[in-house]
Amino acid sequence: MTDRTHTQGSGGGDGGDGGDAFVHAFDAVGADHLFCSSGSEWAPVWESLARRHRDGLPGPRYLDLTHETVAVGMATGYGLVTRRPQGVLLHAAPGLLQGSMAVHGALLAGVPMVVASSESTTYGDGPGPDPGGQWYRNLSIVGGPHGVATPFTKWSTEAASVHTLPTMITRAAELARRAPAGPAYLNVPLEILLEKWDGREAKPLVPPGSTHSSPAEADEVARLIREAADPVLVTETAGREAGGWEALVAFAEAWGIPVVEPDSAVCGNFPRTHPLHAGSDIGPWMDKADLILLVNCRAPFYPPSRRPAMARVVVIDEVPQRPHVVYQVLFADRYLEGNVTHTLRQLAKRAEDLDEAAVAVRRSAQEERHAAERTAAAEAETRARAEHPGDGVDPVLVAATLRDLLDGEDAVVVDETITHSRVVKRHLRTAGPDSYFYVQGGLGQGIAVALGVKLAVPHRPVVLTIGDGAFTYNPLVPSYDASTAYGLPLLIVVFNNRVYKSMNLNHRRFYPDGAAAETGEWLGTDLHRLPRLAAFAEPFGMHTETVDTAEALGPALERALAAVAQGTTAVVDVLVTR
Repeated sequence: MTDRTHTQGSGGGDGGDGGDAFVHAFDAVGADHLFCSSGSEWAPVWESLARRHRDGLPGPRYLDLTHETVAVGMATGYGLVTRRPQGVLLHAAPGLLQGSMAVHGALLAGVPMVVASSESTTYGDGPGPDPGGQWYRNLSIVGGPHGVATPFTKWSTEAASVHTLPTMITRAAELARRAPAGPAYLNVPLEILLEKWDGREAKPLVPPGSTHSSPAEADEVARLIREAADPVLVTETAGREAGGWEALVAFAEAWGIPVVEPDSAVCGNFPRTHPLHAGSDIGPWMDKADLILLVNCRAPFYPPSRRPAMARVVVIDEVPQRPHVVYQVLFADRYLEGNVTHTLRQLAKRAEDLDEAAVAVRRSAQEERHAAERTAAAEAETRARAEHPGDGVDPVLVAATLRDLLDGEDAVVVDETITHSRVVKRHLRTAGPDSYFYVQGGLGQGIAVALGVKLAVPHRPVVLTIGDGAFTYNPLVPSYDASTAYGLPLLIVVFNNRVYKSMNLNHRRFYPDGAAAETGEWLGTDLHRLPRLAAFAEPFGMHTETVDTAEALGPALERALAAVAQGTTAVVDVLVTR
């Protein structure tokens, strides 16, 4: 919730029209922003906002964005930090389809939002204002856009009356916010937005009530932990929960349990600098752990049938069976279902009567593993600094240099790399809550998500690390326009290896002795033909750098960070060696 004062309808004694009902409802539920990729259905909303601005009435801030992915992506980034649903306005079914990848990404990331678009119900044959022939000819879709949205949203329906519209928006926001959080969709027909509204008051959004596992259930899990000789905790999104980061650190320290953040982790959950951080690979524990604690972990094992050799599995999750995951294997022996932060706190309090000698052995072993990993990472950075191939920069050096420059700056890293994602996580070593997010769903959303994060935390530096393939998928012109229009400076660092390497690796893996290996004809992967990637930002007056040597890297990143501090987005295109 926000501390804004919510108002009733601004259209006069009768409440105005559906546009007023729409804006009033989003104001009531505490939405800070309406992220809009314009469509002809939104004239009633624009008129309502114009009246509010004219009359000095409060309401959600309207952001006029020029691409659906940017609108949804910014709402995603904002929601990752604030954990509160915002409004997203798209255009009819085509706009919804264009933004569907980003909406699906929000579903995977667990970000609440209310997405709306429209259709016509009269096609010009009903009384009242003419909706326009485009709905009859081009925009409508059989079953309505709410049918289209069903597979990639948490909840999807039509608001069929102006009188129920405010309550439907409240319901959508409440559903979006509750676990598992995600986007809800409303089809709001244009005729409903133009209809007279009686001005009835919309109800403010009430935070979800807390759900807890019973003390007896927590006691039993505490007993299992107490009896375990070699437990391990695996988490993907504990840090996404309010207070989850701090609760996980307290729990791990109280019991002396290593914490693994697998490659499927979508945010920072535990300090990578902490001695109990056990990296990104659960493999070393699959045969030796006697207890595996899965905390907010939807897909811990790959392949899914890879069963732990002897470990009992405890799942700690408010909604352990994700309804949007097609195939999910957890091998659970016991569930603790309830608010994850509360559960971790209760388990930390139960860390009593421990076998201190056994805990000391476990902690010492993990500290040795952590020290060995830090040494290995440092050695990799030393090698990267020593190498001078003359054509490119080792990606390890890029991540390490960026880490050193961001030290003490309370930066947020949004990551849309594929080939280099492990390098980024290993060498950036983020160590605070809400300091790292990995973009979910299809590639091409990273800049928008980073812009949304910056909107939520304008006082913190926001850095996007991105591969050259992912970079070219992003809608650059609309993203740069949003950055400039709304004063949202980013540092964008491109890991440019001039190839879709993950695709190329699959080709080589599936056909090691195939025709492509014989002839060198690797299709679908070459990006050498692209021009300088940083140059696309130049028409917007942004700071640009292209780096192809190790010596030039540090000074270029320093200049870029200085430009960001002065209020302009900076794009540093680094030609990497692999």
